Amino acid sequence: MSRKVTLFTGQWADLSFEEICKKASELGYDGLEIACWGDHLDVKKAAEDPAYLDRKKSVLAKYDLGVWAIGNHLAGQCVGARYDERLDNFAPKKYTGKPAEIKKWAIEEMKLTAVAAKKMGVNVVTGFTGSPIWKFFYSFPQTTAEMVEQGYAKIVDLWNPILDVFAENEIKFALEVHPTEIAYDYYTAEKLFEKFDWRPEIGINFDPSHLIWQGINPHLFLREFANRIYHVHMKDAVVTLNGKESILGSHLPFGDRRRGWDFRSLGHGDVNFNEIIRELNNMNYKGPLSVEWEDSGMDREYGAKEALQYVREIDFVASELAFDSSMEK
Repeated sequence: MSRKVTLFTGQWADLSFEEICKKASELGYDGLEIACWGDHLDVKKAAEDPAYLDRKKSVLAKYDLGVWAIGNHLAGQCVGARYDERLDNFAPKKYTGKPAEIKKWAIEEMKLTAVAAKKMGVNVVTGFTGSPIWKFFYSFPQTTAEMVEQGYAKIVDLWNPILDVFAENEIKFALEVHPTEIAYDYYTAEKLFEKFDWRPEIGINFDPSHLIWQGINPHLFLREFANRIYHVHMKDAVVTLNGKESILGSHLPFGDRRRGWDFRSLGHGDVNFNEIIRELNNMNYKGPLSVEWEDSGMDREYGAKEALQYVREIDFVASELAFDSSMEK
């Protein structure tokens, strides 16, 4: 049986919750990965107000949509990121310019997200952790080993109390391994899990689009972290280096044709989804495949429709017999 195909609502937060439910249903999606911003899900209300949650569930039922994960990337980023004014966009306006208040709000928001997830009937929250050392990515001025260790220790101190609430509610946190996070590639992810002593509440929201342009083979990443894959994003990216473009993006916005890499809708980039499906089958991943539209060069409704068709076609099931078994005597 093929896996459920969901649509992540983060890039559709300009629409009301009912509008995105209606649209996803009309396109043929099985459900949503609900973003915890815009009108889509207020985790405080979902955790504390049964009537609010009932209204959300009734809209989902109206359009025959399931939910297997909710995503709170923005608040999660505010927990561990080193403050600059960009974080003001993710927190309530009353906290603008107040780093300590933003962090306090974000920590409470993530704890509430675990409670909201349980009341929603899902067991996975996708999101970010933020990173106090991302700005030290390039080692000039010199980044010392001690600075790196302090950064990881800070994330562990901030997130362990949050993960305790996840554990109490039997919810998994699926970190999207992603630039600007404490874990953005293979070795940083491995180090993070080691620092958390491999506690089971924290795993991975696998998104190959963040790996392919870094030179990482996504399906090998999957193989290495097979027991930590709690959720899967279906998103593509393309590398377009020709001697002028930079892999660092040149401070050009997504969609600018001069970038050295960019996000693309499924099947329009360099990710080998055939190998990814084979790895998911091998690890017996039965969770949803969540389409995340982030292609600035393609109309999003066209992209969402085409991506759904692409996933349906590529999500083949594993064989139950060896191809040469019929030759046995």
